[in-house]
Amino acid sequence: MTKADLTDAVASNAKISKATAGKAIDTCVRHIIKALKKGDKVTLVGFGTFSISKRKARKGRNPKTGAEIKIPATKVPKFTAGKALKSAVK
Repeated sequence: MTKADLTDAVASNAKISKATAGKAIDTCVRHIIKALKKGDKVTLVGFGTFSISKRKARKGRNPKTGAEIKIPATKVPKFTAGKALKSAVK
């Protein structure tokens, strides 16, 4: 499913225009990103939780040369599926 497909589905189910549905989806995504940037978790009960996970700095290897490189610590977005979502896709 693409964003366009999701927009069409939201528009038809909510009986609103595609433009309004697109704005609503964009607003939701923007606010989830904003909350994650602040370090907050976003929990959608029954769907799942968006959070930030921290990766430690570590050593790696350049696959071309085999030389050892340092991989810096970083923060990455993480999604954990909720119970209802897990049971729905079984």
